[in-house]
Amino acid sequence: MGFTVVIPARLASTRLPRKPLADIAGKPMVVRVAERAQRCAASRVVIAADDEQIVAACGRHGIEAILTSPEHPSGTDRLAEASRALALGDDEIVVNVQGDEPLMDPGLIDAVAGLLLRSDASMGTAAHPLHDPAEFANPNVVKVVTDAAGLALYFSRAPIAWWRDGFSSGIGRLPEPAPLRHVGIYAYRVGFLRLFPTLPQAPIERTESLEQLRALWHGHRIAVHVTDQAPGPGVDTPEDLERVRAVFAQLRPTGG
Repeated sequence: MGFTVVIPARLASTRLPRKPLADIAGKPMVVRVAERAQRCAASRVVIAADDEQIVAACGRHGIEAILTSPEHPSGTDRLAEASRALALGDDEIVVNVQGDEPLMDPGLIDAVAGLLLRSDASMGTAAHPLHDPAEFANPNVVKVVTDAAGLALYFSRAPIAWWRDGFSSGIGRLPEPAPLRHVGIYAYRVGFLRLFPTLPQAPIERTESLEQLRALWHGHRIAVHVTDQAPGPGVDTPEDLERVRAVFAQLRPTGG
């Protein structure tokens, strides 16, 4: 069974206005994300946009895009609408690649999709080892703890798992094996993707402001692929955009 990559793209952005259309080496960022995703094994890569300007920009570069409602509260809701528009079956797999990840590793997309091809989990995602104590303590860095089968036990902004003996005098070093940082890429079975927006918000989801905790709260399993390497930087701010532009400037002579 193959899988479909859907890239949600929302024109409005507080920290970086019109982010999906931001120029990166001569192409809109959302097009760069799609081109990167097209290197993976997906049978189809589609942009799910909230504005005709994004759809038109994708069309100019030969990227498939569909228009979805501008009222969706989250990217997951946008994916659910896109799955219906694309007439995907309940047993098919959709991978959500964020529209601000122009350096996403195509191999990581394949690995996350593969989690659901090999298990009966409702969702798949990714993580990588953390080696920096400052990042481990940072609430903007989401951590995940898994069980022996690689299924998520919990996601948190707090430093988990807490090393009782090693952290008694502060987080100066990290334990081995290293704690895991969550990477925001998700695979869904389409049936669950359509169910997810109808599930009541979980108290832990509201507390942590982490949508994936809704799935765990309602008894669904999330498989986690652990990669050795952190993915390339995403784009949230103008400074992030300049860093990514610098990467593409180095890659352009070789067609990157």
